[in-house]
Amino acid sequence: MPGDGHGRFGERAGETDRRKRRHRAPARFHGEALSILPRPGNAGSNTATDHITVLDEVLTQVPDEGRHSKVLIRIDGAGASHDTISHLEQLSTTRRRVAWTIGWTITSVEERAIKALPKRAWAPYLHQDGTIAEAVDYDGTSNETHDGAEYGHVAELTGLAKRPGWPAAMRLIVRRVPIAPRDQAAGKVTALEKTTGWKYAVTATNIGRMRGIPGTNQPQWLDVLHRHHAIVEDHVRAAKTTGLGLLPSASWRINTAWILLTGIARDLDVWTRLLAFHDHEHLAKAEPATMRELVYRLPARLAHHARKRWLRFDRDHPHTDAITTAWHRLQALPAVT
Repeated sequence: MPGDGHGRFGERAGETDRRKRRHRAPARFHGEALSILPRPGNAGSNTATDHITVLDEVLTQVPDEGRHSKVLIRIDGAGASHDTISHLEQLSTTRRRVAWTIGWTITSVEERAIKALPKRAWAPYLHQDGTIAEAVDYDGTSNETHDGAEYGHVAELTGLAKRPGWPAAMRLIVRRVPIAPRDQAAGKVTALEKTTGWKYAVTATNIGRMRGIPGTNQPQWLDVLHRHHAIVEDHVRAAKTTGLGLLPSASWRINTAWILLTGIARDLDVWTRLLAFHDHEHLAKAEPATMRELVYRLPARLAHHARKRWLRFDRDHPHTDAITTAWHRLQALPAVT
């Protein structure tokens, strides 16, 4: 499934009074699957129709279809097509602001632009917490060709790499990091990268500046924002261990039903942890296999006493206290109406 459809990618800006200053609610990635699109095994990776279908299905699940929302959409390099970006540009309205970042394919145009960048244009590469990344030493010796000070660098490529047919306001952000041995061994290194000793990646975005969030116009901030999209792969991996990676039949209809059930199971697992184990050190971010082993397969016995039914857990289980607390939390939730 393309893009961020495996999880929630939008948020709404909250406000108490339209006459007062707006306060933006903090973003929170829940991890539930809002849309899963089954596709034939020979389907193309950057099919714009599939991206657009998933995006539209996701937006319909945002309250009020996202018409009064600020939405962030992040897609990997498979979404770098004219049709997909054109559709993203059309999603913004006077009441809905749609920001997007997309992985960008590096061609000879981008390579020439990278070569033209002066040394002063490169800013230090940042971790997700905003700190400067430390140097990476792959071979056990100091790498003076990379200045030995940072893991990598980020620079603005907008204006240098011009290709016709793309939005005029679109920005290109380039990142360079030391070439990893596995990329070198796999032959995933271009002639430019062999010459410079850096591995390059480019991100396209329509974000110029987000109101009320300092630093959003900076290439470093935009690079960190897009890199956070990698958490989608974690959720894809978790979905595969939940059942998405084991299609049971040669029948398309049966497999489609299986995928639906897998999505439901994944959502139940995500929301169980969010609602019942959110403050637990280990179970709050546990993988499905861990949850099955420590929670869902907990030894218990259903007993009848004093005209009541009692669920008796094994007191020797290491997480019995956390599970009983979670049970009471789930019991206290209001009934769905």
